[in-house]
Amino acid sequence: METPLHKALLKRQVTAIVFMLLLWEAGSATIKYSVLEETDRGSLVGNLAKDLGLGLRDLVTRGAQILNKGNKQLLQLEQKSGNLVLKEKLDREELCGTMEPCILHFQVLLKSPVQFIQGEIQLQDVNDHAPEFLQDEILLKIVESSHPGAKFPLKIAQDLDVGSNTVQNYTISINSYFHLLTRNHNDGRKYPELVLNNALDREKQAEVRLTLTAQDGGSPPKTGTTQVLVMVLDINDNAPEFAQGLYEVQVQENSPVGSLVLTVSAKDLDAGTNGELSYSLFQASNQVLQAFEINTDTGEIRIGKPLDFEEIQSYHMEIEASDGGGLSGKCTVVIDVTDVNDNAPALSMSLLISDIPENAPETVVAIFGISDPDSGENGKMVCSIQDHLPFLLKPTEEHFYTLVTEGALDRESRAEYNITITVTDMGTPRLTTQYTITVQVSDVNDNAPAFTQTSYTLFVQENNSPALHIGTISATDSDSGSNAHITYSLLPTHDPQLALSSLISINADNGQLFALRALDYESLQTFEFHVGATDQGSPALSSQALVHVLVLDANDNAPFVLYPLQNASAPCTELLPRAAEPGYLVTKVVAVDRDSGQNAWLSFQLLKATEPGLFSVWAHNGEVRTARLLSERDAPKHRLLLVVKDNGDPQRSASVTLHVLVVDGFSQPYLPLPEVARDLAQEEDSLTLYLVIALASVSLLFLLSVLLFVGVRLCRRARAASLGGCSAQEGPFPGHLVDVSGAGTLSQSYQYEVCFTGGTKTNEFKFLKPVLPNFLNEGAYRNSEVNSNFSDHLGFS
Repeated sequence: METPLHKALLKRQVTAIVFMLLLWEAGSATIKYSVLEETDRGSLVGNLAKDLGLGLRDLVTRGAQILNKGNKQLLQLEQKSGNLVLKEKLDREELCGTMEPCILHFQVLLKSPVQFIQGEIQLQDVNDHAPEFLQDEILLKIVESSHPGAKFPLKIAQDLDVGSNTVQNYTISINSYFHLLTRNHNDGRKYPELVLNNALDREKQAEVRLTLTAQDGGSPPKTGTTQVLVMVLDINDNAPEFAQGLYEVQVQENSPVGSLVLTVSAKDLDAGTNGELSYSLFQASNQVLQAFEINTDTGEIRIGKPLDFEEIQSYHMEIEASDGGGLSGKCTVVIDVTDVNDNAPALSMSLLISDIPENAPETVVAIFGISDPDSGENGKMVCSIQDHLPFLLKPTEEHFYTLVTEGALDRESRAEYNITITVTDMGTPRLTTQYTITVQVSDVNDNAPAFTQTSYTLFVQENNSPALHIGTISATDSDSGSNAHITYSLLPTHDPQLALSSLISINADNGQLFALRALDYESLQTFEFHVGATDQGSPALSSQALVHVLVLDANDNAPFVLYPLQNASAPCTELLPRAAEPGYLVTKVVAVDRDSGQNAWLSFQLLKATEPGLFSVWAHNGEVRTARLLSERDAPKHRLLLVVKDNGDPQRSASVTLHVLVVDGFSQPYLPLPEVARDLAQEEDSLTLYLVIALASVSLLFLLSVLLFVGVRLCRRARAASLGGCSAQEGPFPGHLVDVSGAGTLSQSYQYEVCFTGGTKTNEFKFLKPVLPNFLNEGAYRNSEVNSNFSDHLGFS
């Protein structure tokens, strides 16, 4: 039942289809063109823009496009000129066949706005095909009694062209018997008709050869020819006659069925159907009909069934030859059968055992009898089998034999024997019968599995993924069936340290070995175990093989620095005499790599140094040596950053930091480097904070003490100057007395007192001496040295 919704949808679909059809048919009248077939590609068909009344710009803006019906694009529109040209050469016979006229339809699509304009091209035929007869010779049989005026239609010629270019006329070569008429079929095609002018006489001329020519109406016209053979047929006025009235022939009784016995032949002076003879057995008995057959066309007599001299020694028969006019002739044939040794011996099998266990002792395989229906020497027989077989042929009684094994057989050596029993009679020629039997040797489980190798060596890259297939061991069993079905297993290992079950597993069916976990070359470089292979025979047999697994090293360990140790609580500082010569061995970096081979080949490189040109590192042994003499400008403390690389892929490396202290002699006390102390301070932040606060407090107290002492001293000098006429320099106390740099140490500078002579304008120096006594300077120096050592230890410079 249709719902209103279905009706609305159907109405919309119908409306859409009608709208599309209207769009397709919309536009002006159909534009028509005419083109000759075989016109070259790119030839002009017409100016489409002009014919549509559009400008060239309109063609472009409106998106003009040619739509050909079908997949072939025959036309192309040139946008620049508006010309419609052929895209390929057109063949009227290919496109339209025999249809006339040949019209090709196309559409012009104007996209904006949408408009369809119908177009068609009439393809004009050109005479590009000649008439052609389908046969090179036309055979026409005419009886010699035909009367003049008789008409004989002939086969027409084919021409792919149409209209006036197709076949228009037929002609025949000049002769004294026939003339030719050109007739029209109802469909307009023309065909030739041969008309007899004069009576034919086969005895004078048995055949007439004519040339038939077909001509089209093209300009110039094209022609095609064929030969017409007219055979004159005779009337039946002669009966068949055999060459012999009696035929006698002998045939051996062992002649095969279908063998040719003899060929009878008759002649008839008439021609055509009156001279065509047919041979047959005339009034033959059933025995003759069963034993022989005759070829009705050739007169050949062949054996229809096996002949037997003991049953029938001679056959008599009459052969009849008949022509097509009803006349016939007869002859007699006598066939004598000669006796030969035509019966081969026969073998009848009474017992046959085709499956024998390989370990069975002498066993009877077959019992059979032989026979030969011939008599005398033709009936005597001998029996034998091939040589070099483990079987014997034993006669039991007259014409009976047994076939037995010589002893136990070996299936693995040979699983099947094809034994041919040959029976030959003593006739002339000797006839032989062969009978082949097949004896299968069944398997017993007498062979243990054998591994393809006594030992296997497998290689596994360390850090392998779990369940990785590392190799396959394989064993074969020369037995068959379940006796050859092998299961594989891991045998218990004698090494208590080797947890084999957690390292390796084996597929019991195919012998595939898998690593259960990732292997580590540094922990386990090689291990071995035994694998067993057991068949499923009864009893089961087994064997075992040794498997060596070698773990291949991967570059998974970075170099490790043994000296200097990088994670020690106290940094290691190397001492370098200032007077060291170039090439002086400062220290040697010692590193190792747990990997092996080229993964453990180490090279050393100086990556960074406080003084880049002062030190060098030997790449192969890690020796750090001086590259030049030390100068006064060189810093007393140096920090070197070295990198140690291995030769693996990917390459791994480790870095090492060296601290070098330049000393005047090895008696100079060892001073730890501030960089190392600073690293320690970062690790012990809380302790450093307390030490810094304490040091700042001590330094502040010391500074206040010095300032107080200097102030008192200056006051005393001022009083002395007022009494003695010597005045000190006025002004604020010089700030360079105490060095309050980041290190918090006192400078080694001195305060000098300057006195001038009184009352002179030249201000000559009276004396110059230190303000502070020497002992004060010495004490300050010692205190500053102690503070400096203390601050250096804490990481200050």
